[in-house]
Amino acid sequence: MKWETRTSTELAALDHNIPVILPIAAIEQHGPHLPLATDSMIADHFMDQINKAIPDSVLTLPTIRVACSEHHMQFAGTLTSRHESFLHYSLDILTSVLQHGFKNLIVFNCHGGNLGIGQVLLESIGYRYPQCSFVLITWWKLIATELAQLQESEAGGVGHACEFETSLLLNFAPEHVREDQIPTMQTNVPTYDWAEGDMLQGSQASFYRRMDEMTPNGVYGAPFLATADKGLAISRLVTHALKNIVADLSTK
Repeated sequence: MKWETRTSTELAALDHNIPVILPIAAIEQHGPHLPLATDSMIADHFMDQINKAIPDSVLTLPTIRVACSEHHMQFAGTLTSRHESFLHYSLDILTSVLQHGFKNLIVFNCHGGNLGIGQVLLESIGYRYPQCSFVLITWWKLIATELAQLQESEAGGVGHACEFETSLLLNFAPEHVREDQIPTMQTNVPTYDWAEGDMLQGSQASFYRRMDEMTPNGVYGAPFLATADKGLAISRLVTHALKNIVADLSTK
C-alpha cells in the first residue's frame, strides 16, 4: 500500500505492526545515457514491485528524491542536499510515522552518496526509540551474492550508471535509456590500490574523490554489458529479498 493514497481513516485502522518503507534516492547525473532521475526511478520501481508482491503487508512512503549528491555537482543537472538537511528531513518523516503508532521502519537506499548519512540516520532514530525496529537497506548490498553471479564486467564495472543500473532501466523504463549514447568502454580513473572499489568490491579504505575525478563522463563501470534480462533478474531478486525482511519484521 502507498501511504499517500490511503485516507486518514484507512491508515488509522491498519495493523500498526505493518512495516513502513521510506525510499531514499537522488537526482543527479548518470552519464550521457541515463536520466538524472535514475536512482529515484529505481527506488519507485522497487516500491511498485513490493506493493504488487505483498499489497496488504507493507506501507511505502513517497521517495525522498533529492539527497546527498554534492560529489556529482561538477556535472550539469545534479541536485543536492547538505547531509545535515537530509538527516533532519528524514528524521522528521520517520518521527511522523512513529507518532502515528507504526513501529517497524525500513529505510530503503538507492544511492551510494546516502550510505554514510543513512547509517547516521539509523543510529540516531534507533537510539531514541528502542521499542521500535529500524532497518537500513541498500539494494545492491541486499543481494550482493546474487549480483556477483550476474556480473559480466571486471572489477570496477558496477559503480555508477553502470552494468546494473543501466540493466534495470533497460528492463522497466527502456524509453528513458539513450542507447546510442552508452559508452563502449570503461572510463574509470584509477587511484591507489587500497582505494579501489565499486558496488560489490569494497575498498580497504575510504578515499574521497569527486565523481569528475573518478570518471570524465560521469560513468563508473561498464554499462555496455547491460541487458534488459539482467535488469529483470535484479528486480526479482531485490523484491524477493525485501519481501522476506518485511515478513520478519511483521512478526515482531
